[in-house]
Amino acid sequence: MEESIKKQLAEWAEKYNDPVYFEEDPIIFPRYFVSGLGQDYSLADVEIAALIAAHLAWGRRSMIVRDCGRAMDEMQWRPYDYVMNGKYRDEDTSLHRTVKWSELAQICGRLRNIYLHTDSIEGFTNQQIRTMIYGRKEDPKAPDKKINMMRRWMVRDDGKVDFGLWKHSDKKDLLIPLDVHVYEMAVSLGLTSRKQKDLATVREITDTFREIFPDDPCKGDFALFGYGLYRQSAEPSD
Repeated sequence: MEESIKKQLAEWAEKYNDPVYFEEDPIIFPRYFVSGLGQDYSLADVEIAALIAAHLAWGRRSMIVRDCGRAMDEMQWRPYDYVMNGKYRDEDTSLHRTVKWSELAQICGRLRNIYLHTDSIEGFTNQQIRTMIYGRKEDPKAPDKKINMMRRWMVRDDGKVDFGLWKHSDKKDLLIPLDVHVYEMAVSLGLTSRKQKDLATVREITDTFREIFPDDPCKGDFALFGYGLYRQSAEPSD
């Protein structure tokens, strides 16, 4: 990677690793519970809110925030109590795009079984979160964008955007959350030449960012956010 590109990515990462750019973003929902941690809320409240916000994080951010808010309203902003109560809104109507309330109910039911035996899901692997919580089929090649995003929120500990609540996890091991939009930006920047949007591509992009941020490769996620804004501003207007 050219030094000029590395420098620009580092500058974007530093600038956009700032809560001001994430006031309309799904991260605001787990952050709400972080603010009352140890008093009104538990680590499980943050984890459940993060899992749900990440699960709904596809599409326009305004729609994601609206529908995450609907989910939290249903839970009366007490996600752990809602999950452990065992009575869920179980309807085949849309919560967010193709995600139905019945799907959220199933996720809550699985979480109840998990939290009956543990106080935190920190030790869960991506595959365990994928299968045991989200109810998806096991797929060792899946990029697991939502899970990696949620993991970034919980692990990164610089005290800015992310929470740093999972103390037994190392941010060196985090992977870039990869969706179609991020993939296109990564290709444009020369971070990958792979055609597949799979785990191998995730690792390649993450390793490239590790050249810039050796101890914190997922800081590159903010660089891609900045690059996305740059591309938008560079597009000609009608």
